[in-house]
Amino acid sequence: MTDNRQLGAEGGVSPLRRILVANRGEIALRIIRACHEEGLEAVAVYSDADRLSPHVRAANAAVALGAPPAAESYLDIAKLIAAATATGCQAIHPGYGFLSERETFARAVQDAGLIFVGPPPAAIKAMGDKTEARRRMQAAGIPVVPGTAAPVRDAAEARRETQRLGLPVLLKAASGGGGKGMRLVRALDEIESALRGAHSEAEKAFGAGAVYIEKYLERPRHIEIQILADRSGRVVSLGERECSIQRRHQKLIEEAPSVAVTPALRRRLGEAATAAAGAVGYLGAGTIEFLLAPTGEFYFLEMNTRIQVEHPVTELVYGVDLVREQLRIAGGEPMRIRGGVSLEPRGHAIECRITAEDPANGFLPASGKVQYLRVPAGPGIRWDGGVEAGNDVTLFYDPLLAKLLAWGETREIAIRRMRRALRELVIVGLPTSQSFHLWVMDDPEFRRGEIDITYLERVGARLLEAPPPDDLVQAVAVAAAMLADERRTEAKADSRSDSPTVRRSAWADAARREGLRS
Repeated sequence: MTDNRQLGAEGGVSPLRRILVANRGEIALRIIRACHEEGLEAVAVYSDADRLSPHVRAANAAVALGAPPAAESYLDIAKLIAAATATGCQAIHPGYGFLSERETFARAVQDAGLIFVGPPPAAIKAMGDKTEARRRMQAAGIPVVPGTAAPVRDAAEARRETQRLGLPVLLKAASGGGGKGMRLVRALDEIESALRGAHSEAEKAFGAGAVYIEKYLERPRHIEIQILADRSGRVVSLGERECSIQRRHQKLIEEAPSVAVTPALRRRLGEAATAAAGAVGYLGAGTIEFLLAPTGEFYFLEMNTRIQVEHPVTELVYGVDLVREQLRIAGGEPMRIRGGVSLEPRGHAIECRITAEDPANGFLPASGKVQYLRVPAGPGIRWDGGVEAGNDVTLFYDPLLAKLLAWGETREIAIRRMRRALRELVIVGLPTSQSFHLWVMDDPEFRRGEIDITYLERVGARLLEAPPPDDLVQAVAVAAAMLADERRTEAKADSRSDSPTVRRSAWADAARREGLRS
């Protein structure tokens, strides 16, 4: 039975007034800002580790969830629904990650008489089960990568299916995404251990260990199409994003549009994506992911039934606020996008994920305090951050700190702006992926657009052996020296609290010592 409060378009007035944001970090802050721009109030939730996070202060109200582990906070459905009800919310926005693609969460939200800002539970279930999604796409006439129609039951079946498909193959979790529960197999004797590893990782990440097998395509691009669907039945494609620069199936850099996609191919991809959304009765924002072979053929990979981490690159080239459209559609109103089924991009945008990881040490996750943060600015630059100076970064959650975006009239201008912004960015306190992104921006293959999902495997060693740029090292050294000066000055002031203290510029003193100023 449909909750009548979700059909607000009948009277032309949305039933939404207050939204619970069931997430943390940069996406929580992003959603809160969108709520405020739509004239809505936002309620934040936070674990003990996030009590001083920016998203908590930005919200109209905030509810504590408890201990830092996600299972005791951001993954506790009962706590989230209780927080929404206690604060008078009409809806819950799940963001990405955590419970965003859990059909059980969407259904529990609706059962509590609340609106889920996302697709119907049935659509999440259909596209969340990767083998079921493949069957539906085949029925809709959308090409899929050759593979098994159902999860394999044991190593013997996995071996038989691998021999049928031909090596190499990819073992993939039937539920979830984000690179979890995936193993590449290039030899038959690897099947048993790969199956065990994929099953175990999928069980831990998604609570379901089922694994299916796909033929592994050599050197394809990872191309995804952003769609929006409203209650009028209208489905719109907002073009493609190039997401081929990955490490262990985790995206690192995204851009829009792709240099490999022609206007004709863009139309074909958009038609396939809108057909895929229609096949499951989709609603709201979603992403259809494809593999694009060097021959120009494309294959359905999966659908992400939520807002994507990389959604801002689409916003920059299409001029659409996807999160505001999500809220509008959830309230029963039609989307504000004008035009046909497929829109045309304007300019070029690139996104670099700034993570608490050490590129020189195998991207090992890092923790620590953000002691100093200088955010880049200027023409064409956007910073979607979730931390600020003084915040602790823990190992409890995903290492994403922020997303740095650059837009330009051409791809070359966008790359130059990104390079400039990365050099302006200063983060002191823990290692980040900043230097890696600078190396990529300077890499000739990247600048020529010669990328695919094996890019990091092919050129990673060469990139990671390069030393960080001198000006980046100097900027961090100056910031660190500045902090040390401030602490010494504060200590002296505390010891002579009876007399006034004249404080000199710590930045200037540090710069003089580093030889950067006269």
